[in-house]
Amino acid sequence: MNRKTKQPVPVNQARPTVVDIARRAGVAPMSVSRVINGSGYVSDAMRVKVLKAVRELDYHPNGLARSLKSQRTRVIGIVLPDIANPFAAQLVSGIQEVLMARGYNSFLCISERSTEREEAGLRALFDHRVDGVIVATRETKGGNELLARLKGRDLPMVVVGREFRHREVDRVTADHEKGAHEAVKYLINAGHRRIGFVGVTSANGAGLHRFQGYLQALRDYGIAVEEALIVGPEALNGPGYSTQQDGYQGMQRLLALAKRPTAVFARNDFTAIGALCAIHDAGLNAPDDFSVVGFDDVPLAAYSSPPLTTVNQPTVEQGRQAATLLLERIEGDRHRARREIVLNCHLIVRQSTGQRRALRRAA
Repeated sequence: MNRKTKQPVPVNQARPTVVDIARRAGVAPMSVSRVINGSGYVSDAMRVKVLKAVRELDYHPNGLARSLKSQRTRVIGIVLPDIANPFAAQLVSGIQEVLMARGYNSFLCISERSTEREEAGLRALFDHRVDGVIVATRETKGGNELLARLKGRDLPMVVVGREFRHREVDRVTADHEKGAHEAVKYLINAGHRRIGFVGVTSANGAGLHRFQGYLQALRDYGIAVEEALIVGPEALNGPGYSTQQDGYQGMQRLLALAKRPTAVFARNDFTAIGALCAIHDAGLNAPDDFSVVGFDDVPLAAYSSPPLTTVNQPTVEQGRQAATLLLERIEGDRHRARREIVLNCHLIVRQSTGQRRALRRAA
């Protein structure tokens, strides 16, 4: 209240300011700033009055104004291909665990299968002055060119899984090729010789380490690579994951072959679950008619029908490591040499796979 007139002091109800708090508390704006910022001396009595006014007005500091003064927004951009896939949620969980503990927030940009959306998201993050970005999409030529330009403008960044090599851009990944090799080797040792790959075509699989691990395992065991057993969306040239629909449609193509595979290795767990649905809808089942292996070990994999054999990658830990490396650059040496962290994968055997000799319907 104004002491002379006893009339209410006008307050910006939508966004109260330091001046509004000062009026409510009956102190100078400088005293309010000292209390809010924890700088300079104020008496205990004055601190109590200011904090009471802050609560009454539900005041929140202006983050933009602070960022302009400090040249920091304390916001990190995260670029993902897809939020429907639990892999993305687990990765973000690890990232945010580190960011929140250090007082940072995050913005998400989702590219799906669109290079244009990925590039638009990256530009928007840069324009909104994020302190750095973590990019977890699959590499594309246009996307890599934009990352190089943004790095040239001194935007700190870390890539997860993506093949983007720059002397000042760190990379965190799992050993996808080795994990895929282990999965296919397991199927071969179980007696399978006709093993399909679902989730990418040979034409689009050159940069996909999981696909390369599949090919290498076949070669190591002297098994010919059959193009008919490699199925995926023809137009998958963007930065996105393969989906349940890709798995379902790819498995339908394999089921239509005169000489079917006896086992399938899928690009990820969602794709594997789509393949399982196609097998079920055809009146068949895993593992009696087909063995199916996924990749990622998302939480849903243990509860699919049947529970999915898959390759576990430490997704949450990749998020933690990526956030830690990015904050090292933002808060420390922005121009230190590139670091790369590669985490191990391991096979989780569940009920979607079985021995070749146990199959009821040989191909």
